[in-house]
Amino acid sequence: VQANGTDGNCVTFVLHDEDHTLGNSLRYMVMKNPDVEFCGYCITHPSESKINFRIQTRGALPAVEPFRKGLNDLMGVCQHVLNTFEVRLLTEELKG
Repeated sequence: VQANGTDGNCVTFVLHDEDHTLGNSLRYMVMKNPDVEFCGYCITHPSESKINFRIQTRGALPAVEPFRKGLNDLMGVCQHVLNTFEVRLLTEELKG
């Protein structure tokens, strides 16, 4: 959903089957981008499993760019955590 009168720098993404777990983590990753002026999300209703995720950028940067970067960065962090956990688990198994 794009705000009227904008060039794609203010967009609300609707993410289905998601909740605070993704919303808050993704908001944190997107807000690390200095070109992002606003980023927030809301749960539409407790009985619905979807979130409205809004990004507004400065200048001519399309909002979809920090959204993609935030998702990719978050996937990288999750992969790092998983790899660290698996290495630690393997180390413990070798000890025992």
